[in-house]
Amino acid sequence: MIAEIKSNTDTKMQKSVEALRVNLAKVRTGRAHVGLLDHINVDYYGAPTAINQVANVTLIDSRTIGVQAWEKTMISKIEKAIRDGDLGLNPSTNGDVIRVPMPALTEERRKDLTKVVRNEADDAKVAVRNIRRDANEQLKRLVKDKDISEDDERRAAEDVQKLTDKYVIEIDKLLAEKEKELMTM
Repeated sequence: MIAEIKSNTDTKMQKSVEALRVNLAKVRTGRAHVGLLDHINVDYYGAPTAINQVANVTLIDSRTIGVQAWEKTMISKIEKAIRDGDLGLNPSTNGDVIRVPMPALTEERRKDLTKVVRNEADDAKVAVRNIRRDANEQLKRLVKDKDISEDDERRAAEDVQKLTDKYVIEIDKLLAEKEKELMTM
């Protein structure tokens, strides 16, 4: 039982770190890429829907993303969603194509992106700590049900804490790499 809890905890923490890795890849460092808009949701008839579910997202050139809505009524909603996103982009509509130019990365913009990256890392740390809390609660439940001894629970909780520390360090490394990448010209 304890081994199963530790294994599940390790797997969930790994997934949190992988999710962070994916989110950090979306933060641009100068070039446009279609994955940049993946996390933006559009109000599609009352339901928040991923932008790639209501439009084609393509690269027009290395500094411009093109978004072609599948329904003409969605163009203004998509444009608004991109503008309101946390990426600081300013889309413009040209007929039925929304052009999203990537502004040059100024020092101020780099600092803004660093804040976005730090928030992503903080969210990942919170997720890891929530997983630790859930594992500790499962261990306490096992002690309460008299399935394991208090000593076993204490040792397992220490192991869970070691896992937590390991993944928090990994998150910090990913954050440091991305910040360095953002701040170099």
